[in-house]
Amino acid sequence: MKKITAVIPVRQGSQRVKNKSLRPFGDTNLLSLKIDTLKKVNGIHEIIVNTDSEEAIEIAKQKGVLAHKREAYYASSQCTNSEFLHHLGMVTKTDIFAYCPSTTPFISENTISECINLFLNSTDYDSLATVSQVKEFLWLNENPINYERDKQPNSQNLPDIMALNFGLNLIERENLIRFKNIVGIKPIFKQTSEIESIDIDTPFDFFIAESVYSKIYLKQEELTL
Repeated sequence: MKKITAVIPVRQGSQRVKNKSLRPFGDTNLLSLKIDTLKKVNGIHEIIVNTDSEEAIEIAKQKGVLAHKREAYYASSQCTNSEFLHHLGMVTKTDIFAYCPSTTPFISENTISECINLFLNSTDYDSLATVSQVKEFLWLNENPINYERDKQPNSQNLPDIMALNFGLNLIERENLIRFKNIVGIKPIFKQTSEIESIDIDTPFDFFIAESVYSKIYLKQEELTL
């Protein structure tokens, strides 16, 4: 049986949302919430919080999971994503690497389990990534990139472009090291619901996510859209 290790990256110096993984989020914080979700997934053999934060390390200990103290360079703005992902592969001894950021608080244990089973039973693919469908009119350098200027379609007829939402990424450790990326050459794209796809990058994202959490998870109300 291949060992699956879930790694939760937590950076102390997060810039757009200060201390976003550790600041109050409803009745908890994003790191604790992510650990609690991952502990419910039977297919995960080990959980590691990779961080430069002593507070995050203490939360990991309290929750009964492992922590890896990240070297300063790999927590700095000078470190590229490719360098960081290669580093994660080098310091994580496992067969299958599960990238599980705390900033995607709503991906459920059922979805994670489904993704793991899908990946393990799909021999033709080298990775799995959760994605969201993008139906937007996209422009680059003053030109549209997903439709023709003089043939603008209805939004529902735009191409099916998928965006990584980082709810979960699965990849063999050797491929993570080789590609310096959590997406391989032939990935499975698993589309998730709008709520599960929420990824916190900005203060507004944090506000929306906390509002959803407070309404649905704390008050147990049904979301009305």
